[in-house]
Amino acid sequence: MKAEYQVTVYTQDMAYAGTKDDVYITLVGKRGSSQHGKLGRNKFFFHRGDASTFTVTCSADLGELLLIHLEKRGLVIKDSWLPAKVEVRSSNGKLYVFPIYHWLKGNKKHFFREGAGLFLSHVLCCPHAVLQNDLTCFWAFLLSSQLCWTSRRRTLRFVLSDYVMKHWREDAFFGYQFLNGVNPMMIRRCKTLPSKFPVPSNMIFGKSWLTLRTEMKKGNIYLSDYNILDGVETNTINGRKQFLAAPLVLFHKNKYNEMMPIAIQLKQKPGKDNPIFFPTDSEYDWLLAKTYVKSADFNLHELNFHLLRTHLLAEVFAVSLQRNLPRVHPVFKLLIRHTRYTLQINFLARNLLISKIGTVTLYTASGGKGILTLLDRSVSSMTYRSLCIPDDIADRGLEDVPNFYYRDDGLKLWNIMFVHDILSFYYKNDGMVQNDAELQNWIQEIFENGFLRRSETGIPQKFTTVAELVKFVTMVMFTCSAQHAAVNTGQYDLYGWMPNGPSTMQEPPPTQKGKADEASFLSTLPDVQTTVNIMATVWLLSMEASDQYLHEFVEDHFIEDFPNHKVTVFQRELKKLSKEIQKRNRDLELPYTYLDPKLVENSVAI
Repeated sequence: MKAEYQVTVYTQDMAYAGTKDDVYITLVGKRGSSQHGKLGRNKFFFHRGDASTFTVTCSADLGELLLIHLEKRGLVIKDSWLPAKVEVRSSNGKLYVFPIYHWLKGNKKHFFREGAGLFLSHVLCCPHAVLQNDLTCFWAFLLSSQLCWTSRRRTLRFVLSDYVMKHWREDAFFGYQFLNGVNPMMIRRCKTLPSKFPVPSNMIFGKSWLTLRTEMKKGNIYLSDYNILDGVETNTINGRKQFLAAPLVLFHKNKYNEMMPIAIQLKQKPGKDNPIFFPTDSEYDWLLAKTYVKSADFNLHELNFHLLRTHLLAEVFAVSLQRNLPRVHPVFKLLIRHTRYTLQINFLARNLLISKIGTVTLYTASGGKGILTLLDRSVSSMTYRSLCIPDDIADRGLEDVPNFYYRDDGLKLWNIMFVHDILSFYYKNDGMVQNDAELQNWIQEIFENGFLRRSETGIPQKFTTVAELVKFVTMVMFTCSAQHAAVNTGQYDLYGWMPNGPSTMQEPPPTQKGKADEASFLSTLPDVQTTVNIMATVWLLSMEASDQYLHEFVEDHFIEDFPNHKVTVFQRELKKLSKEIQKRNRDLELPYTYLDPKLVENSVAI
């Protein structure tokens, strides 16, 4: 008996998504396959945003549908096509959904599994070992054509840049940036002063008569140590040797809950030629010391906390996802939206930022050989706990620091990620995780290629429990969205006024006090060419991709009701958090917006 299937093809509603080529389809079921037939009798165009329905007639019922083959044939002009999904309704009324969201190029067959997937022998897979995971969707658009500003962020950006220009000299604003600036990753509570930083323990803070010893016992002393920069070979710019400090900075949380710098040493080894600077020193001695710190922070932030820990890690996660997990896998469905444009933007970064003629190479103190040294050291120092914000905050002793909005907003975002609910729906016990070969291949490749098989990092080599899987997937989701927003979005806000974050310094760190004045300070800052190039770069890097944000689920990868319900709950919680953040910011002199869910992009896309 013949069987008829109603096939509805949805084309994505975005530029160049449609095709004028002929499209052919094969339905594959447990009992057999349909003929490979053309959709539409005459010339049929698949326009962007359209849903086109066809009838496929088979000589017999195919049974439960497992996958479809799609093929696009162009006789003269071969264009690309971006179908969103294909729905197939059988003669008995059962609906099968095949998510695609994948660019089809050339005259070849593409295979797509039914969206619900199957657990066979505790492995989420399809009995047909056919899977094509090419990466063309990441190369389909030039991201530069997607960039635009929303009026809200443009206005806010100019307000913040103006604030920085007016307040960059102030100690309170200097300390504030270590909590809520573009690099909130360096500061930690100091319980014991390192011997290499011999600040007198009986040091008194101004008129308060508080001593370093007593305040350290109260937990009010904090430290940022840039030892990772020690000995990094520095750049030569326009024929002039550049300089990069490896400072130590001591902070005191005062009675007004301000994080105030109280001592700065610009090199790691103490000595007569390495004085410790204090707020009581001359205006330009103290300002120069702070500026060397900000320059060191710029270099470490860009290469370690921005490039390595968001861009390059996101690339590792994305490539392993594409290589090891089928589209019907729940982890793929959770994470695919967090890989959007990542490979493309990293391709551009390699060519335009860190290549031999890249801006970072040419115009930063760590450019050239220093980039490789610093990245190597950063990889060696990176741990799993430092990538998970609850662990990182605890390890740095920052749980109770007031006015720490990166921590407050970041922990709330981490906690409302809906990974546990989704994965617990698919994985009923730890054994299902252990026996999922595709999942184990995914994490193994991340461990080997992303973390160089370094077990001391704490990165899992395999998953043994549902809880381990949930934590890791949450980390990936957070890294690719919220963490990147935290260390990327504010670059022009804070670096747009160059003295607040110089990319390099043209004179060596001072070896004695009392020599700095306005002229020597200005001569130490980067030259005009360097400044212009860096400002243009941070302006570009701070732009919005203006494409998809954390609360937006443009592609429907989940088929079942339960995960779709959890997506709705997640969106509702994000909206609630956004309102809470906006309400708090109304009472702040300097609003912290970088982790407002409405402004957090889904992926590392800029």
